[in-house]
Amino acid sequence: MKDLPVKGEVTLQDVTEFLWHEADLLDRRDYDTWLALWAEGGFYVIPVDKESEDFANLLNIAYDNATMREMRVRRFQQGFSISSAPPADSVRTVSRFVIEEQDSDTVRVRAAQHVVEDKFGRQRTFAANVTWVLQVTDEGLMIRDKIVRLLNSDGMLTSISYLF
Repeated sequence: MKDLPVKGEVTLQDVTEFLWHEADLLDRRDYDTWLALWAEGGFYVIPVDKESEDFANLLNIAYDNATMREMRVRRFQQGFSISSAPPADSVRTVSRFVIEEQDSDTVRVRAAQHVVEDKFGRQRTFAANVTWVLQVTDEGLMIRDKIVRLLNSDGMLTSISYLF
């Protein structure tokens, strides 16, 4: 991956490459490197209600601050999560990048994501609209918030054995 952009110099190409890098880390289950992409104070959210913005007061599939993200990763790595034993293989495709807002400190971007999971000899596909709030730091981009709006979040979901 090329050098990350610095404050005031973020382009759509920079954002796209950063988010492709995140997808690659997750597909390779390089969770420690993925955790290092996160800025302080952010949330990883998979809401049940696709329209809601009030994540703290409504039901979510995931609503993880830094401590909860790390705990989730440790369960995956140590095999203590029934949904990750054995771990699933996955392939992510992230596309349709749109920068919604940008200032000197943050970039809000949305994109489409498809995840194909292979586990127990079967493949399942999940589609989501994802929004990231990226923090622009002197060292480059970091994830502050990631909101994954699964298309079937209010339907029947089986265990999800990876991170979106």
